[in-house]
Amino acid sequence: MNLIDGKLVASEIRKEIAEKIADAKTRYGKSFRLTVIIAGNDPASEIYVRNKAKACEEVGIESETVRLPKDVAQTEISRIIKEKVSDPRVDGILIQLPLPEHLDADKLLALIPAEKDVDGFSDGNVAKLTRGDSDALLSCTPHGIIKLLDYYGIPLAGKRAVVIGRSNIVGKPMAFLLLGRDCTVTICHSKTKDLKEITKTADVIVCAVGKKHILTADMVKDGAVVVDAGINRVDGKIYGDADFENVSKVASYITPVPGGVGPMTITMLLYNTYTAGIRKLKYE
Repeated sequence: MNLIDGKLVASEIRKEIAEKIADAKTRYGKSFRLTVIIAGNDPASEIYVRNKAKACEEVGIESETVRLPKDVAQTEISRIIKEKVSDPRVDGILIQLPLPEHLDADKLLALIPAEKDVDGFSDGNVAKLTRGDSDALLSCTPHGIIKLLDYYGIPLAGKRAVVIGRSNIVGKPMAFLLLGRDCTVTICHSKTKDLKEITKTADVIVCAVGKKHILTADMVKDGAVVVDAGINRVDGKIYGDADFENVSKVASYITPVPGGVGPMTITMLLYNTYTAGIRKLKYE
């Protein structure tokens, strides 16, 4: 079994991003700016926002956090998003999810144009992904997974891949990215029958459902690659979707939880912010 070290890969990619940002500042006087909009005081969201701000600082991206009350009106948060969209200093805009229930997240996300959508959630970027357009800003977690597989030289063309989970954030974009690498892809979900029979055929399995140990060793064929994007907090401990202790005995490569996919998500947000900013230079 080979461990896929997300911390190591994330660290190396962040160094590359920091060097590129420093070079762009020297050559073009270009500053990079990310705006994060958060409504309410969800504890998990607060942690994520602080981590994003810290990561931005590490690579030289200016980070702005717009904090709004839990009862903020849809019209007010819409006004703020539109203001940031029109601000030429802002390269990327991110709306921290989940939002308070009274807010329509889909309508708010739709206000962010594809070129500033560093989460990769906009209709424009999703459409580009499905078409295989190279200029799409990709959803951060799936993009990070592809970077991990590339770093470890894991071949994908012609392989059978199974994605467990069909969310718009991970499952669906992951399937399209694997398809773009010439995998034969199957998406499984809560209604899938005989899940074990499907996963046993896979060369690559990506778990992204948020259910502790849904993937067990008897569901994985010898030598398969297992990427675990699940995070489950149970009794104060963090577990993945895969039963790491036992699955690791049959997998050829596997990501740990924590320390696997997680560090890559924010790293790819930094990557997208740099990409969005450097593309703007072409039009200024």
